Amino acid sequence: MLKCCAAFLSLVLVLGGVAFAAVTDLYKATAVVSGRSEENRTIGLALCLEDVLVKVSGDPRLIGDPRVDTLRRKASDLVSSFDYHDRLTGVPIHDEQGSYDRPHDLTVEFNHKKIDDALASLGRKPWLSPRPKITAFILVHGMKDRFQLTKNSNDNMRDSLAAASAKVGLPVVLPEMFEEPSGRFPRSGKDVALYGALRWSDEALGWIAEWELGAGGQIYRWGVRGVGYDDAFRNAVRGAAQILSGNGQPDAAGQLILK
Repeated sequence: MLKCCAAFLSLVLVLGGVAFAAVTDLYKATAVVSGRSEENRTIGLALCLEDVLVKVSGDPRLIGDPRVDTLRRKASDLVSSFDYHDRLTGVPIHDEQGSYDRPHDLTVEFNHKKIDDALASLGRKPWLSPRPKITAFILVHGMKDRFQLTKNSNDNMRDSLAAASAKVGLPVVLPEMFEEPSGRFPRSGKDVALYGALRWSDEALGWIAEWELGAGGQIYRWGVRGVGYDDAFRNAVRGAAQILSGNGQPDAAGQLILK
């Protein structure tokens, strides 16, 4: 079982780190689509709607919910505005390619009241209170090396964590470095400490991740096995959002074996 400690906060050299995801508009989301056709836009709107429902409510259990699938088919009715950005801006159209099959970022702003009403129909409510900043203390045991994930280490993993935090609307920071864990430390003050460990496992055919977070006087633990680190970080921030929004305990992934 992962062990976390008071020294994590008291002995962190720099807590400021890098803010990954400033919480901006919770009712806005972006999806990558293959052009500006109505067919592709319909797909993008559906993807963005699910993202917004999860982000506004803080409840990742809505992902794949059959009732959300029903709402996705009418996503256009909930939209206030949308815009496109050509991901290949500056790259000339080549051969027979047209703008219809170039990748675009579709950014969608949903109507706040309609989203709130949609959540009510799902038995959820908006999580609109100020969201705490999460400081993430993560140890990585890779195939060849072991390191702390900090503001200056492993750009790919940092970017992945940043994308995951933005997806759920939770601001996350990493420290410059921290002391190794030897005990436990629950939530403190307005900010929240998320402790985690990632270990590569040939047997699991991927990463095994274990997370721990203190909130409301309780310690919550969850994790995931046999995934890429993108999915591991999504599991981390979705679980944190579920806890902090009052939507319960995230699922553990069977027996967590990290020490």
